[in-house]
This record gives sequence, C-alpha cells and structure tokens, in this order.
Amino acid sequence: MGVVTGEIEVASVLPPAKMFKASVLDADQLFPKIMSQAIKSAELIEGDGGPGSIRKVNLVEDDSYMKQKVDALDKENFLHCYTIFEGGMLANKFEKISYETKWESSPDGGSIFKSTVKFYTLPGFDVPAENLINKAKEKTAVMVKAVEAYLQAN
Repeated sequence: MGVVTGEIEVASVLPPAKMFKASVLDADQLFPKIMSQAIKSAELIEGDGGPGSIRKVNLVEDDSYMKQKVDALDKENFLHCYTIFEGGMLANKFEKISYETKWESSPDGGSIFKSTVKFYTLPGFDVPAENLINKAKEKTAVMVKAVEAYLQAN
C-alpha cells in the first residue's frame, strides 16, 4: 500500500463560519440540492455527527455510494476530518481516503478552504500522484463554489 498526499486550497468570498456550517454541518441536506449531478442523498447512519459517526452518501455515478467516518469535528475552529472507508469509488484502487479540512479567515473578509487529502492505494493500483491530486482539487473547487453560489443566492 502506498500513500499519496496532497494539499488543496480554495478561496471564498464568504466568511469561514458561514461556509463551514453549510459545507459540513448542513451538508446532508444541502449537497443533494446544490450538487444533484453528483450526489443523490446523504444521511447519518450512526452517531450524532461528531467523531465516530458514520455517514452514507449515495452518488449519481454508477448508482454507487460511499461511507465516511468522522474522525474529528471542531465547530469553533471550523475543522472537519473524515475518512472514506467504503464504497464504489474505492473499488480495487484505495483502502481508504482521508481528509483533514479547515476553513480559515482571509484578509479580505472571506475565507480559505484548506484540505490535506491522503489516498491509501492498494497494491497494483498505479496512477500518477499528480492525477489523483489534480482530480481532488477540481472536485473541491466545484464543491466550494457551489456552496458559495447557493449561500449568495439564498
């Protein structure tokens, strides 16, 4: 097993508290609405949303799903760490994918979404690390901008 690690940053014009609430605390209700091309539904299937909780996200692509375990949640510091440990996106490629995410204030009154992603690859799965990181960056930028656009419109 190898580990591929990447750093991701995406700027937003909205403050970190607002973006964190929408993208983390309200994600189960919000993401299926604003990212319906990718997410059918999301639900907490174990726990109260805090560390140790399990969330199932049903995806549009290939009618698959993923399960995420909350590793850490700090509402005061806008920190959310989770691990994708089951689902179609892992099949024959990854043991798991872990994220450490944080919303920080930016000097202009907006925020910066910072994430460290770790792909734990299975033996025999060879893909350039750059490809994994670039795809993660693209998906993250789409998510941040979708949340931002929704919050600005509502």
